[in-house]
Amino acid sequence: MKPGMKILWLDINSSYSHSSVALPAIHAQVRDVSQWEWCVVHGTINDDPGSLAAAVAAHNPDMIASTFWLFTHQMQVEVLSRVVQLLDDVKVVCGGPEFLGDNEDFLRRNRFVTAVLRGEGEFSFPDLLRKSDNPSGWSSVEGLCWISGEDGAYHDNGIAKVHDFASLHYPEESPFFNWDKPFVQLETARGCFNTCAFCVSGGDKPVRSQTMEQVRSRLENIYAHGIRDIRVLDRTFNHDISRACQMLDIFAEYSSKMRFHLEIHPSMLTPVLKKKIAGLPSGLLHLEAGIQSLDGNVLASCGRKGSVSTSLNGLEYLCSLNNVQTHADLIAGLPEYSLDMLCNDIVTLVKMGVDELQVESLKVLPGTQMRKDADAKGLKYSPLPPYEILQTPLMNPSELKMAMQISRMVDLYYNCPAWQKITARLITEHKGFIKEFTGHLKSSMVLDSPVSAERRGVILHEYCRTHYPQLLTDVSVAWISAGFSLKKEPAGNIVKIKHIDSIIETDTCDICIEYGEADPTYRYYLLNSDDRQVLFGYDSKVHSPYPTFMATIVSLHTA
Repeated sequence: MKPGMKILWLDINSSYSHSSVALPAIHAQVRDVSQWEWCVVHGTINDDPGSLAAAVAAHNPDMIASTFWLFTHQMQVEVLSRVVQLLDDVKVVCGGPEFLGDNEDFLRRNRFVTAVLRGEGEFSFPDLLRKSDNPSGWSSVEGLCWISGEDGAYHDNGIAKVHDFASLHYPEESPFFNWDKPFVQLETARGCFNTCAFCVSGGDKPVRSQTMEQVRSRLENIYAHGIRDIRVLDRTFNHDISRACQMLDIFAEYSSKMRFHLEIHPSMLTPVLKKKIAGLPSGLLHLEAGIQSLDGNVLASCGRKGSVSTSLNGLEYLCSLNNVQTHADLIAGLPEYSLDMLCNDIVTLVKMGVDELQVESLKVLPGTQMRKDADAKGLKYSPLPPYEILQTPLMNPSELKMAMQISRMVDLYYNCPAWQKITARLITEHKGFIKEFTGHLKSSMVLDSPVSAERRGVILHEYCRTHYPQLLTDVSVAWISAGFSLKKEPAGNIVKIKHIDSIIETDTCDICIEYGEADPTYRYYLLNSDDRQVLFGYDSKVHSPYPTFMATIVSLHTA
């Protein structure tokens, strides 16, 4: 160990809203080791690699460490390759999910990298620091992979694992923990009971958890720092029902103060857990229900546990609750999965009423069983990050591209509150809408650029005018309810009403109140269409574009 060694952490993230906890997680374990000087250079994938390299070199470190992620890999290589040209004898050590597979090819292609660390680094990286000047001792550093300088031999020390997870010091104990982000990640367990072949945690056993006392203590500290959005990292959250219920009780103590995002397996919702979730305060939980596919053969080919029927039953229950938000995801490109099957699954999930739906492309990640089985399953994927699927026996390249365009359509319309209700009707009531509307958006060249919610409404209104004229009124109602301009075309034939007494009195019309209460002081507008008339009321005392009252005119009588 070199006295006074300076360690620089190159922290590259995909955006400024995200923050890796790798540095504080490792530094927290050795924060009292005074002879090591730590510093950090932050950046994103959108920064200039030359500028980041200059910032790193200015610190003149003895060792540079960097955690590689799927979408940061290339930027980190570009920065580090420049740094080693500026500094003599600097050691470069890389870690992270990108190195869970075979690392020999990476090390031979990037000889400026001294070594990579596979697995969990809280104990292994400090062990390497202690032996950094003694390569003969590297053979005992768990998870370390490197190429000998003298004979060019590749060395592989397996995978590093923290066996006593509850004994770790928390990342929040490190001065490098970033409290300036809008959310923090709270890792309460490691490992997973499931064996999903596409996931880096598939088959990572045993599951290791923190105690309830530790979870409570960490939340108290996080809350004291003003953080209100928590991403719970616990892939096995409801595998242990008793533990899950205890954690939910702790979360409930922060009702109206914090919001928790966590993963849940919909096939493992016992009556006890259902009752517990149903009794939680509204807005406390955002649940990510792992679906991936609704076909049993697809799930079996991926090694995912849990039947389709039980997953659907669990998801249906979650969607029936008004106090939680439920997110579901599908993965295009899984073995045995076709484009038509994907579209059918989207219809099913939309019918069920999931709050958010995400369609992802399969990433054949290093270290996963899917990577090992790719040839046998006929999967073609990019050899470079993010290792996206390129072709499967059931989906050719154009179909996979269409799947990602559908993903964008779903995100633009179904996941947008202003357009979710009408989009759900179009998806579930009109076969072929998913592909046809996606094709329309592609030809309109809006899939690859930012599109405001208002512009989305204009596009949808124009499309329905040609293809679904019977739904134009519904599009107009959605437009007006979203607070968009009443002077633009999607507002339809809407007029201001000066005197509404003859409309809202029961002896002159039948009305169905959708929301709010009529008030004589409101400003009223009447939407006229061939199939019905809709009345909107705006509170004049509140300068808001959103109507506070809406009623459908069922029967309008004339004198």
